[in-house]
Amino acid sequence: MYKLFLKRFFDFSFSFLAFVLLSPVFLLVTIGLFAVNQGRPFFFQLRPGKNEKVFKIIKFKTMNDKKDVHGNLLPDSERLTKIGAFVRKSSLDELPQLLNVIKGDMSLIGPRPLLVQYLPLYNATQRRRHEVRPGITGWAQVNGRNTISWQQKFEYDVWYVNNYNLLLDVKILFLTIRKVFVREGIAQEGQATMEVFKGN
Repeated sequence: MYKLFLKRFFDFSFSFLAFVLLSPVFLLVTIGLFAVNQGRPFFFQLRPGKNEKVFKIIKFKTMNDKKDVHGNLLPDSERLTKIGAFVRKSSLDELPQLLNVIKGDMSLIGPRPLLVQYLPLYNATQRRRHEVRPGITGWAQVNGRNTISWQQKFEYDVWYVNNYNLLLDVKILFLTIRKVFVREGIAQEGQATMEVFKGN
C-alpha cells in the first residue's frame, strides 16, 4: 500500500506544505542569488528519474559561470560564491526541488538523481537505483553524503530500493534534518562537492 499509493500521497502533501511554510526563505535566497549571479538565481539540469526517464531538476544556483582564457568553466571551488557556499552548507540549495516532488518527478526520499552522462557507466546492480523515484535526500545522504565513495553510495542506493518502507523513510527524514543542522558530509576532501563518477 505504501509503495503503490501512500508514498506519493505523503510526498505531495508534505512538499506542498513545506513549500508554503518556507516560501519567505525561498524568496530571500532567490533575491540574494539573483544579485550575485547576474539575475539567474536558479540552476536547471537534466537528470534521470524513475525508469531512467529524464526530467529537469531545479536547484538554487550556488556557483557563477566564470571561465578561463580558453572558455572552459573554472573548477567548482573557484566558482562557488560566498552566499552560494552558505546556501549549500545549510542545504537550502535543495529547497526548489520541492517543486520537482510536487510535480511528481521526484520523491522526498530516494536515491539522489545524478548526471545523465553517468547512465552508460553503471553496471546492472547500480542501474537498479532507477527503479524508484529519485529523492531530495536518501539512505546514502544520511550515511556519508559526499564523503563516501561512489561504490558505497551505490550500495546504499540499491539497499534502499530493496528495503524502503514508511518507517525507513521517516527515519531518513529525521536523520536528514539532523545532518542539516550539524552540516555533515557536504563535500569530499579537496572538492567543492564530490569527484566526478568515471565508471567502475
